[in-house]
Amino acid sequence: MRNIWTIFKREIRQYFVSPIAYLVAFAVLLLLGLSFNTDLDYRVANQLRPDATLVLSNFAFLMVFFAPLLTMRLFAEEAREGTLELLMTMPTRDVDLVIGKFLGAWVYYCVLLALTLVFEGALLSITNFGPEGFPLRSRVDIGQIIAAYIGIFLYGGATIAIGLMFSAMTENQIVAAFLSMAVLLMLWVGDIAGLVPASILSTEVVEALRVISLQSHYSSSFLRGLIVLEDMYFYIAIMVVSLFVTTRLVESRRWR
Repeated sequence: MRNIWTIFKREIRQYFVSPIAYLVAFAVLLLLGLSFNTDLDYRVANQLRPDATLVLSNFAFLMVFFAPLLTMRLFAEEAREGTLELLMTMPTRDVDLVIGKFLGAWVYYCVLLALTLVFEGALLSITNFGPEGFPLRSRVDIGQIIAAYIGIFLYGGATIAIGLMFSAMTENQIVAAFLSMAVLLMLWVGDIAGLVPASILSTEVVEALRVISLQSHYSSSFLRGLIVLEDMYFYIAIMVVSLFVTTRLVESRRWR
């Protein structure tokens, strides 16, 4: 546990001194802010019920592209600069190294996630406590928001674990980011496979794609205010499998 804590502190420190981490945070919050403001203006103009989970839904999609940027350096940069071999000579188990790096990235992700509470707070102040007669004067389901945050917390852990796995496969950060982004995008679009005509994809293929889709396990339950154990197990399983593969990849470097 001490070794994991040491690696974790090292990774957290590097995140908060890395310009890429700040650029990712700025880009994520900017895009979320623009979508939140646009949706709010549209709903006020048309007197529609507010969508409390819009920000989190968009955040989930953005992580397909930004999770690889947060994880691409974790092992690839260490391997390229030769510091990974130095870490492996220390009295630290490979699994401790992997978990420490994973937790560092996941906690930084949680910091980004916590910043999105600004949008939820603004929406709650307008809808639940706004003046009478205001177009969006309609109470937001706080339970739905809590469920959506629990889901996006696990969803983010799964995307980071996948990105970490690909970072351990190569010494090139760009290649690691591209591979993990491609896989995450494929796992995302599995949820919209049902829109493809049956003449192109069979029902069995569509159902299989939905089963492994990151988005379907989030949108069908957590975004609706439901906490489904099956979906929680799905994200946890992805994290466990990805971290196991990552550990095996790191161990393989000892024999090169």
